[in-house]
Amino acid sequence: MGTLKWVFYQDSAEKWRWRATSVENGKIVGAATQGFSSRQKAVENARHFGYK
Repeated sequence: MGTLKWVFYQDSAEKWRWRATSVENGKIVGAATQGFSSRQKAVENARHFGYK
C-alpha cells in the first residue's frame, strides 16, 4: 500500500472517527467502524490499522 493521509474528526454525534485516504488516488482505504469518546481512543484504534 502506498502513502496514506490520516484524518481524525468528530461526527454528527460528536464521536471521534478516523479515515485513511490514498495519497495517490484519493480513495478511502480504511475508516473507523465506530465512534470513540475521545480523539486519543480513535488514534489508538487507528494504530491497529497502520497509523504511526
